[in-house]
Amino acid sequence: MRVQYVGYGVKGFYRMASLALKEACMDETAYHRKRVLDFWGKHGLDATLDAFKVSRRTLYAWRRAFLSSGSLADLCPRSRAPRQKREPEWDKRLIPEIRRLRIQQPNLGKEKLFVMLQPFCTTHHVALPSVSTIGRIIAKEPGKMRFSPLRLGARGQVKRINRVPVSRKPKGLKLQACECLAFDTIIRQRDGVKRHILTAIDPVSEVAFAYAPPRGGRFHAASFNQAIRETHPLFKHAKALTDNGSEFKGAFSRHHLEQGLTHWHTYPKTPKMNAHCERFNRSLQESFVDYHEDLLFTDLALFNEKLADWIVFYNTQLPHLSTKPNPKKTTSKDNMPMPPIQYLLKLNPQCNM
Repeated sequence: MRVQYVGYGVKGFYRMASLALKEACMDETAYHRKRVLDFWGKHGLDATLDAFKVSRRTLYAWRRAFLSSGSLADLCPRSRAPRQKREPEWDKRLIPEIRRLRIQQPNLGKEKLFVMLQPFCTTHHVALPSVSTIGRIIAKEPGKMRFSPLRLGARGQVKRINRVPVSRKPKGLKLQACECLAFDTIIRQRDGVKRHILTAIDPVSEVAFAYAPPRGGRFHAASFNQAIRETHPLFKHAKALTDNGSEFKGAFSRHHLEQGLTHWHTYPKTPKMNAHCERFNRSLQESFVDYHEDLLFTDLALFNEKLADWIVFYNTQLPHLSTKPNPKKTTSKDNMPMPPIQYLLKLNPQCNM
């Protein structure tokens, strides 16, 4: 694959780009200092000192900085941090002891370490560091003294469990219709047989989908997600919101990564971040699964056929109270709920789905 820069062959492109970047990152203080220099050139030094309450030495320093390059960027305030910063000094015996405690009781926090270090400091006549100092000691060490558990692979080799950082749904985010799909899984178990029901819902329009795969796994979750996006073009570029289950990793995450789609994860033990899908799971179980559970374990194909009919009824005929013009008021002729598809058409008049 050939890699080519954006400004290749355009004369002066990168110079203008650098100037635009400096202009975009410009501080308001630089503009104020330029106005002071212009006032100085027009009204004289004494008037400037009286008007802006700055020293003569400061004015000359600003003018020298501006004339050196003619750029406003040189008038931006610079960092006042010392060039040679002092190195923190603490007793070297504290580091092995903190490491020992964090190995013995993995990944203890700084406040708990503050309590557990008191006997050691008293015995060895070491000054007890504060909570913030313990935090800085941990942060300065390689790997931040964090230890991950070990497990054996399929061939008996030792594997380290490393937590992979994932993206979370921003707090207070207001979603639009068809902008996000929330996924979850319903698990039913009988006589040692476990069945999964994959569910998905749009939190705004409440258009929902469900499917019972022959077995749980990442492949079926990825296929379910891809089928929704191919069948319904409005959800083609929708973001995904899932919990941290294994079925939403691997092929499911890889599909979003390849397509450039956003995949949000909820925080552990926080189902309220995916509340719309959790509420749909309850409706699905109380209205359908509880009455067709035998088919789920005996005839999965027939169960999915009946499930598809119920999903069509849920999306096209069943009124949802959240779709009322005023959801907080009781249903009336002027405050009628509507099915999700009708509500989606109301939000997107151009949609003919």
